[in-house]
Amino acid sequence: MFILVLGSCSNLVLATSALADSTTTTTTTSTSIVTSTTKPPTKKHGWVAPLTGLPDPSKITKHRSALTIKIDNTPNAFPHSGVQDADVVYEEIVEGGITRLAAIFNSRIPTVVGPVRSVRRTDREIVFPIGGIFAFSGGAAYAVKSIATAPVKLYTESNSGPAMFRDAKRYPPHNLFANAALLMAKDGEPRPPPALFTYSSGPRIAHGPRISSFVVGFTEGYAATYTWDSKSKSWARSIFGQPDVTTNGVHISPKNVIVMSVNYIGGAGVIDSYAQLIGSGSVEVFTGGTLQRGTWSRPNLRTRTVYRNASGVVIDLTPGQTWVELLDVSEHVSITPASG
Repeated sequence: MFILVLGSCSNLVLATSALADSTTTTTTTSTSIVTSTTKPPTKKHGWVAPLTGLPDPSKITKHRSALTIKIDNTPNAFPHSGVQDADVVYEEIVEGGITRLAAIFNSRIPTVVGPVRSVRRTDREIVFPIGGIFAFSGGAAYAVKSIATAPVKLYTESNSGPAMFRDAKRYPPHNLFANAALLMAKDGEPRPPPALFTYSSGPRIAHGPRISSFVVGFTEGYAATYTWDSKSKSWARSIFGQPDVTTNGVHISPKNVIVMSVNYIGGAGVIDSYAQLIGSGSVEVFTGGTLQRGTWSRPNLRTRTVYRNASGVVIDLTPGQTWVELLDVSEHVSITPASG
């Protein structure tokens, strides 16, 4: 049985960003493509946001924690709000084989994010290296107990005040939203997150075969398709047979997509199961219009995951938003190579 805490209703407001980012336009849809950005500090280029590898000359991310918000990913939850502003998004399998998102914000802080949903045991594995704030709608006792062991401050509708609100135009449980700016203000002394990835420091040199599109084969109708857009140099995402476009018309198009092959302890889609993110496994990294195959490894909860190619070299990502797909070992990625 799930524990869901409900609160008062408030009006949705337009999302804003504390850190400006570039906007490009795709030729395949009529919507604009916005990508998040960041990187760890270097003497040569100054401060960069740790979770996207992009320059942050104002050093906003140096004085801000990571904020992870759990987001509904069922058809009734679409369109999403605020996901385009996340630095990193994890897509995980939950009960019944459906997927749910854990969106991590640091460089851009929107005022409307959601719909917000409940915690799962996999979330502890995701947030442990970065800490910060974790916002969710509630959850089963075993999942709440699990996330309580992570080094994060927990916020639900019951203790967040106006930082979480209900949209009267949607019906529960798909109508709870978060104001990321207000949640971040609750943090107190900031704890800036470490970098989760390694980024290229100059113009990208293509490594690996060029890819036109690929399908992340989540079962139960939750497969996600990514198509390379050479104009925006990003992967345009589609799900449920249509482009993944947010409430304000932004087509979700990350710069990088990492597909980790992981074992779900207890079985993928089974209640109380979770992705085993400690250890190692195979990985497919899509960046710069190319594919690099290799391995992921992580020795313990407190350290980040490292991604290496077949030669054992750490894979560099394109600075910008990254999606990490936690695909079960029994599922597969279908790839369409680029023509010519």
